[in-house]
Amino acid sequence: MDGGPAPERILPDRAGVSLEGTWRAAVADESLRRAYPDPEFDDSAWEDLPVPGHWRSTPAFSESDGPLLVRRRFELDATATPAWGEQPAQQRHWLVLDGVFYTSDVWLDGTYLGDTEGYFFPHAFEITRELAARSEHVLAVEVACARQRERTRKRNLTGVFQHWDLLDQSFNPGGIWRPVRLETSGPLRIKHSRIVCRDAREDAASVSLRAVLDAADPALATIRTRVVDHRGREVVEMVRDQPVATGENRLEWTVTVPDPALWWPWSLGDQPLYIIELDVLTGDRISDRVRRSVGLRRVALDNWIFSVNGERLFLKGTNQGPSRVALADASPDLLTGDVRRVREAGLDLMRVHGHISRPELYQAADEQGVLLWQDMPLQWGYARGVRRQARRQAREAVDLLGHHPSIAIWCAHNEPMAIDIEPATLDDPRRRARLAAKAIAAQVLPTWNKSVLDHSISSVLERNDGSRPVVPHSGVLPHPPKLDGTDTHLYLGWYLGDERDLPRLLRWWPKLARFVTEFGAQAVPADAGFLEPDRWPALDWDRAHRVHALQKTFFDRYVPPAAHPTFDQWREATQRYQAELVKHHVETLRRLKYRPTGGFAQFCFADGYPSVTWSVLGHDRQPKAALHALAAACRPLIVVADRLPRIVRPAEPLRAAIHVVSDLRITLADVVVTAHLEWRDGAGRSRSLRWSWQGEVEADAATYVATMESIVPDAEGELSLRLELADAPARGSILASNRYTTTVERARRRDAASQP
Repeated sequence: MDGGPAPERILPDRAGVSLEGTWRAAVADESLRRAYPDPEFDDSAWEDLPVPGHWRSTPAFSESDGPLLVRRRFELDATATPAWGEQPAQQRHWLVLDGVFYTSDVWLDGTYLGDTEGYFFPHAFEITRELAARSEHVLAVEVACARQRERTRKRNLTGVFQHWDLLDQSFNPGGIWRPVRLETSGPLRIKHSRIVCRDAREDAASVSLRAVLDAADPALATIRTRVVDHRGREVVEMVRDQPVATGENRLEWTVTVPDPALWWPWSLGDQPLYIIELDVLTGDRISDRVRRSVGLRRVALDNWIFSVNGERLFLKGTNQGPSRVALADASPDLLTGDVRRVREAGLDLMRVHGHISRPELYQAADEQGVLLWQDMPLQWGYARGVRRQARRQAREAVDLLGHHPSIAIWCAHNEPMAIDIEPATLDDPRRRARLAAKAIAAQVLPTWNKSVLDHSISSVLERNDGSRPVVPHSGVLPHPPKLDGTDTHLYLGWYLGDERDLPRLLRWWPKLARFVTEFGAQAVPADAGFLEPDRWPALDWDRAHRVHALQKTFFDRYVPPAAHPTFDQWREATQRYQAELVKHHVETLRRLKYRPTGGFAQFCFADGYPSVTWSVLGHDRQPKAALHALAAACRPLIVVADRLPRIVRPAEPLRAAIHVVSDLRITLADVVVTAHLEWRDGAGRSRSLRWSWQGEVEADAATYVATMESIVPDAEGELSLRLELADAPARGSILASNRYTTTVERARRRDAASQP
C-alpha cells in the first residue's frame, strides 16, 4: 500500500489484538468523506492522532468540533494463531470499539461495517470475511460529536460533557476515547451479556444471567457457568445444552450460590467478590467466554431510607463529575484515588453525576466498599427524538455495569428542565428570575422530558435490572398529582437565601429533607494560577465564568471580592464560607436522621480541570477547607447543637437544642455530654458556664440530649458554645466535640452608631 506509514504487523491471540497507537486524522469534508475509506487513499499529509484519546488533546485539533476522519493501517495474519482451540476455518473475527464520543461510521478495507451512537459502551462488528480477503488492512472511522447549539433540545446523550456549569462549555469531548481491538471467537459469539445479583441472604444468593449468542450456523451449544468465591474455590458449576439457530439467540437463566459471603459497604462490613465465568462451547471447545467480578448483596430504598442486606444505612455522600474533562486522560490511579478519598472523608456514597465513567472507578468502588448512585448521561433538556436511543442506552448501561455491587441506585435524568444557563443570564437579575420561574414550572408541571422521557428510561432500567432502586429524575420538587417528587437540590446560601435558612425551610416543608443530593457553595482552590491572581482585583471575570465556572454574581452576594484587599485573603474567605455551609448543612441533615432524612450527597467532590466550583478538592486534588469540614461532620459519632445567632446582645435569652448523632451499631449506655459557654469579660479574663447531661445514646439514631438555656453574658466580642461527648465518667475519654460561635454586641454601641 502507498500513501501512508507502513502497516504494523500484528497477530491475533485469545485476548484480542489492540489497535491503540498513532492513527492518521483530518477534519471531514465532502470530498474526503467519499475517498478516505479506500485502502489505497493517501493519508500521508494527515495529522497524527493518538487513540484512545480526545481529538481536542492534539494541538492540530484543539479548537475543532469535528467531525474527524481517522485511519489506522495494520497487517494481520488471521490464520497464525488459532483462538479458543478452534481451527482457523471455524474462527470468527470482530472489531470492537470500547468507546466513541459520540457517533461514528466505520469502514474496513473500503467495506462499510455500520455506525455507532453512545459514548460509554462498546460497539462490535464482525469482520471475518474482510480479514480473510487480504493481509494488509485499513480501518477508517468518521467520528462526530456535534456541538449542541440548541441546549434546551439536545440530541447527544453525553450528559454533563456537553452541558454543565462545572465544565468549560467550549470543550468538545469528541474522539475514540477508549481502546479499539480485534477479537476472535469460535462459531458462537457472546454478543451481549448481563449479570445481576437479584437477591442475597445468609443462606443463598440468586444471580440472574442473560446472554445473546450470535451463531454462524445452527448448532448445539453447551452453556457452562462457573462461580468462584473470593478464596479461589469453585462453589457452583452449571452446565446446560442449548440448541441455537443462525443469528441471535437470547438466553436467560439463574444461578443460586449457597451460603454466600455477602458484600457490604465499607462502614458495615467486608467486600468479598466472586468471579462468574460464562463459557459457550461447541463440542468440547470453548467458543467464547465472559468473566465478571460480582458482589452478592441486596439493596432497597423504602421512603428514601436505604438498606443493604436488610441493614438500614444513612447515606452520607457526595457528587463526582468527570474526574477529568477529557475522560480518556483520567488515569486508573486518579480514579482509584478519588474513591479512596471519598471513603477517607467518611462517606458511604458517591453519585456519579450526569455521566458514566471509566471501568476503573467501578472496580475501585467494588473493592473499597463505596456505594454509587449512578446517573444516566442525561442533563437538563433533550429533544423528543432521543427517546428510542435513550432506552437503548439504558439497556446497555445495565449490561455494562449491572454486575457491580457498588452500584446502589440508578437515576435516569438529572434535573429534567429544558433550561440553558448563560453567564449573561446569571448577571441580570430579571433574566435570572425568569430562568428560576421557568425551572420551577418545569418541575411542577407536566413536561415531555420529565413526564415521558424519564419514565420511559426508568422503566427500561427497572425491567432489565430488577435488583436496584431506580429514580426517574433527580432534583424534582413535589408536584401534582401525588405531590411526591424525588430527591432535592437545595442551594441555600448560594443561589437562594441564606445558608442559615435550611433548618427553617425543612421544618416548613419536611419532604424536602428526605434525600438531598445537591447543596454547597463555590470556593477558590489552592492552585488558582489559572485566574491570574497578579491582576487582582481586575481579574478577567468574564473568562473566569466561561472557561473556569466561577460565578461572580453569587460571590458578590456572599463573599464579595471587593471586600478583600488581596487575592489570597479573598480565596481564604471563599473557602471559610464554603466550609461553614457544608458543616452546618450536613449537621442539619444528620440530625434529621431517618425522621425523615435518608441521606445526602454534598455537591461536589473533586474538579475535572482547573476551575472554581462547589468541589472540596481542586483539580490537582489539593483539599479546600470544606473537605475537612465535611469529614468532621461525617464522623460516625457527632455532637451538635442549634446554631447560635450571628449577633447577640447582653441579657438576651440564649437557647440551643443539643443532639448526639450516632452511626454506630451499638448503644452507648453511659455517656456524658458537656456544654461550655465561653467568653471574655470587660477585663479580658476568660469566663465560662458549664452544663452536663448523662445518659444513653441510641444505636444508628439521632438522640436528643437537652436544651441549653442561658442569658447572654455582659461581654463583647466572641461568645462560643463548646460541646464534648465523653465516655462513662470513670473513663472520661472524649468521643466527639464541636464548637459554635457568635458575636456579642452591646446595644448601646449599635444605638450610638445609629445616631446622625
